[in-house]
Amino acid sequence: MTLMKPSYVFLLFLLTLAPGIWAVRSPAAAMARRAALEDGIGQTPQMGWNSWNHFGCNINEQVIRQTADAMVDSGLAKLGYVYINIDDCWAAYDRDSQGNLAANTSTFPSGIAALADYVHQKGLKLGIYSDAGPRTCSNLMPGSLGHEEQDAKTFASWGIDYLKYDNCNNQGISPQPRYDAMSKALLNSGRGIFFSLCEWGSDDPAIWARAIGHSWRTTGDIQDNWASMTSIADANDKWASQAGPGGWNDPDMLEVGNGGMTTEEYRSHFSIWALAKAPLVIGCNISSRSNETKGILSNQNVIAVNQDEHGVQGHKGTKCNKMETKKGPAGASITARWSSIGLDPATVVDVHDLWTDEVISSVQREMKQTVDSHACKMYVLTPK
Repeated sequence: MTLMKPSYVFLLFLLTLAPGIWAVRSPAAAMARRAALEDGIGQTPQMGWNSWNHFGCNINEQVIRQTADAMVDSGLAKLGYVYINIDDCWAAYDRDSQGNLAANTSTFPSGIAALADYVHQKGLKLGIYSDAGPRTCSNLMPGSLGHEEQDAKTFASWGIDYLKYDNCNNQGISPQPRYDAMSKALLNSGRGIFFSLCEWGSDDPAIWARAIGHSWRTTGDIQDNWASMTSIADANDKWASQAGPGGWNDPDMLEVGNGGMTTEEYRSHFSIWALAKAPLVIGCNISSRSNETKGILSNQNVIAVNQDEHGVQGHKGTKCNKMETKKGPAGASITARWSSIGLDPATVVDVHDLWTDEVISSVQREMKQTVDSHACKMYVLTPK
């Protein structure tokens, strides 16, 4: 599906949350924004996969190759999921005799350059991980503090396309100069590398990271449960105005498919992340994902909202005290009036349900729907 420009498309998102109800809408007007980096990378939120949520440190080159294979074979790659990102624990415990990072020969015997070649042959991109301290978060491999130029050149020589950069063992030094050092090193490396800052929002990177990287974590780590996911969505919402083409708020990777939530909850999780213009970075085992998981991750209507070229992040709008709601055992009946979502009540719209793919023609003034607990309904309203 190709969305019309935001000046003509209105997005209404109804979500039932225990114990209350809230609505999210995307602004109708967009102001184009470009990252200070001006390198053309990250003009829409990144899409791909990361090893950490499911595998943690239990990674090896076979897992990465199988994931790349599954990304292509499942059709997810064609939908835009192109980054295959290796997280912590990929490197040897110490640097080599030349002071370079080197792959752990037990788990990545072919080396990272060969793995990058394999991933690139699939039409995908390879991401890697380091840390803005002397050791990474696992303490099982060196970080890049003081080695930024050296490591950036190493990554570029291997064909790396993406760097996730953590903030463990930071020695109490402000993150901004440490992240800036790696940003400059990547720009000097001779290769375009997506720079994903991960200091968990502790120093409000949404304010300063646009000049340094392409995405920045706004929250702590997500857990695979409803309470964690929704609290992180709330925390990320604060920074909606800071996101735009070239730089994105990152509320952490997707948990869809990892088993801690219901199918309806995962559908809500994916919908919120898409509407928030968050990176759509899969965190489950793609090789063994269920059909339900694939169905959520491959909804082209919802992905189109996330990848809209104008890059306006949706944010929490009308709350339940401004909407007519009637709760019952099956959920809640919600009446969303045009006046409460920024539309002239006289406006006639076609309503496209992004999950059922059904269209209701010529709706005016309001829309009433029943939403189950922890479920969502997501619509594009197109004025006629």
